Amino acid sequence: MRSITVDLGERSYPIHIGSGLLQNIGARCVEAGYPVRSPLLLVSDTSVAPLYLADLESRLREQGYTVVSHIIPSGEASKSLTSFEEIMTTAIKAGLDRSSAVIALGGGVVGDLAGFVAATYMRGIGFMQIPTTILAHDSSVGGKVAVNHPLAKNMIGAFYQPSMVLYDLDTLSTLPQRQVSSGLAEVVKHGLLVDRDFAYWCREHASELLDLNPEALGYALERGCSIKADVIAVDEREQGLRAILNLGHTIGHAIEAVSGYGVVLHGEAISIGMAGAALLAHKLGRDKSIYEETVSMLSSLSLPVTLPSHYDEEELMTAMMHDKKFKEGKMTFVIPNSIGSVSIINDVPETAVREVLTQLKKEGSPW
Repeated sequence: MRSITVDLGERSYPIHIGSGLLQNIGARCVEAGYPVRSPLLLVSDTSVAPLYLADLESRLREQGYTVVSHIIPSGEASKSLTSFEEIMTTAIKAGLDRSSAVIALGGGVVGDLAGFVAATYMRGIGFMQIPTTILAHDSSVGGKVAVNHPLAKNMIGAFYQPSMVLYDLDTLSTLPQRQVSSGLAEVVKHGLLVDRDFAYWCREHASELLDLNPEALGYALERGCSIKADVIAVDEREQGLRAILNLGHTIGHAIEAVSGYGVVLHGEAISIGMAGAALLAHKLGRDKSIYEETVSMLSSLSLPVTLPSHYDEEELMTAMMHDKKFKEGKMTFVIPNSIGSVSIINDVPETAVREVLTQLKKEGSPW
């Protein structure tokens, strides 16, 4: 088992990564400080629940916990205020108290939604993340919880740290190949941000990562989580450094909003966004090799790096202006300086962004 600590003082928490971790879920809940007398709420979705939920419920009840579960439809569309209200209703009817906890069993949608419930039920109760996708190695760490609004992704949310992240690699074996690639977008992103060697390692070991080789995947997830944990420890609430984690997200979130949440997977959208950020960097004076290397790394992981030709550029621009990083009429982008180094640019010309969107349609074949 690999363990990492997110160092946030009294809000610090461990990330455990390894195989077979769910077999000891009862002991982990005790370790997290959840008293047996208080009910636990398990939140999962229709894809994950049939695989793992019954066993998890059974093991928790063996430990003496009272358990209630709520299952949402899988997909980004469930990350909504409607789903939030439905889960709240389940929590209230189950009699969750201030010592209770919400356990998220699933991918990023489940984690974000369940975390927002935990952050707001009785103004905050315990919260454990059990990510079951590669993509969730990113979303499960750092305490960003939210729901989507039809006009903007993650506009309604909070910063609320979990008490533990339990990453059982065995749950990744059932992922469809497209979900594997999507998750690896956020893995290589961490290398593109601050660790050149890790970014190139991801490309060199792409086939092993795509095949879910346990050693390669365990190392990649540990390194990705460690990089994010280091950033979070410095800037928990995104007042400065943490904003670099948004590499690719300005364009990526716009793609998700315009396409309809769930049509393009989050990692796919972020991949296109990272290619766009690297292209924008070239337009702002950086070397074109940054774009070429970024595209090579993403393509090695079977990720898209171009925009489908039918996407409307004006709709994408409008969606970007709803982004939380759009302030006072100026567009903010995380731009690579080189592989493994980025800067936050707060006054990017709209014309340059439009040119990038046009070129992203022309580069390569539509995916």
